[in-house]
Amino acid sequence: MILLLAAAAAAAMPVPATERQIDYAAFERLTHAVRSQREKRRVSLARFQAMAAQEGAIILDARSAPAFAQGHIAGAINLPLTDFTAEALAAALPDRTRPILIYCNNNFRNDRPPVMLKAPPVSLNIQTFINLKAYGYDNVYELGEIVDFTDSKVGWVAAAG
Repeated sequence: MILLLAAAAAAAMPVPATERQIDYAAFERLTHAVRSQREKRRVSLARFQAMAAQEGAIILDARSAPAFAQGHIAGAINLPLTDFTAEALAAALPDRTRPILIYCNNNFRNDRPPVMLKAPPVSLNIQTFINLKAYGYDNVYELGEIVDFTDSKVGWVAAAG
């Protein structure tokens, strides 16, 4: 019994700030700070494509590698959100000042592979925008429309086969 009480007391002790590698309070502050910027950076498909055509712009698809391989917007590079680290981002996006254009499953009304809809509060665009901001990428724009990936205006590249 004493051993159980000691273990419970140890588990309830706060983790020193110097040992924190997961910081929910900082995440809340970040999401609050990013909210208004994100709203201003949501763009129409026409503007998204015009920006993508500019020299130096990057279309980033943060979906899984298998989903990307099944289809993506032409010209996009793939770095899955689950692979975001300072090193991986620096390798894929070495210039933090370049325009980065993002999109996700929830930008497509098709709701079939490779763009199955996610729950709206956790759509990949939200997480991708916040993560890029946290890693120091300030020039991020998000496709703000819901489109059909079979529409030729989207520029969808489907997997061969």
